[in-house]
Amino acid sequence: MELRQLHYFVVLAEELHFSRAAQRLHISQPPLSVAIQQLEAQLEAQLFQRSSKEVRLTAAGQHLLEQARDILERSRRAAMDTRAVAQGMAGCLRLGFVGSSMYRGLPEALAQLQQQHPQVRVDLHELNSAEQVGALQQGKLDLGLMHTMAVPTGLRAQALLREPFMACLPEGHPLASQARVAVASLATERMVLFSGAVSPEYFRSIRGLCQRAGFEPELRHEVRHWLSVLSLVGCGQGVSIVPACLQRVGMPGLVFRPLRQASAHSELQAMWRPVPEQPLVQTLLQLLQAQMAPLATPTPSSAAGPEHSPAHA
Repeated sequence: MELRQLHYFVVLAEELHFSRAAQRLHISQPPLSVAIQQLEAQLEAQLFQRSSKEVRLTAAGQHLLEQARDILERSRRAAMDTRAVAQGMAGCLRLGFVGSSMYRGLPEALAQLQQQHPQVRVDLHELNSAEQVGALQQGKLDLGLMHTMAVPTGLRAQALLREPFMACLPEGHPLASQARVAVASLATERMVLFSGAVSPEYFRSIRGLCQRAGFEPELRHEVRHWLSVLSLVGCGQGVSIVPACLQRVGMPGLVFRPLRQASAHSELQAMWRPVPEQPLVQTLLQLLQAQMAPLATPTPSSAAGPEHSPAHA
């Protein structure tokens, strides 16, 4: 059976008049008669009783009518849903993210996505950067939000946000009274840092800041989550150097101060598989860019464009 035949059958079943049905279908009567005859031959069932005075549905025709309407409606919905998925307006997106992205506009972008495209479902997976890259390569994620790192062959990346590091101090710390903190003034402090095993790029950036200031950081605690870093600093277990976005956490007992003459920045990037193409990736990326743009600081290389292929990684 063809959808065209079923459509012709339903219209004729509703009109019970070949001429009116043909007029409603914007065709002549002979093609309608041929289509109905072909359908009856395929089904090996008479669907209409025809006479010079009237056209009536047979019992087989009555049975087919309800099912034909259901098939046509499901076909219409399938076409609409397919178009929506192709346009990035429906479907499921498997999203990996590092914890700091929750304070960098991700929740707002997801809320906007849900409002604009309620047919979209986002499955969230909190993973470190290396775990996200592996999941992308294995086809277990569609998009990852991670700390800046080299882009493996077969993946594509786009910078989303660049912001400064800040000193994170417990309330009452002597350095908390300063408007800006020199990195060198942290030389004698015990440090609470984000684990180098979880995010080598972050760890190297912060360690590099300390080394350029003339000291090797005294590592007191190394943890897997930024909230753990803040909690440990808040209870006096040390000080830390953290991305500026963590000011937005609102955890009590903490003071954040800009770093004086610090060149390193915290960067967040999106990474995805360009093949097969996933329109939802681009839909969410546009929303993320809009949310994160006001939070970013200018980058010297921004004129070259934010998107990087593996060849540029």
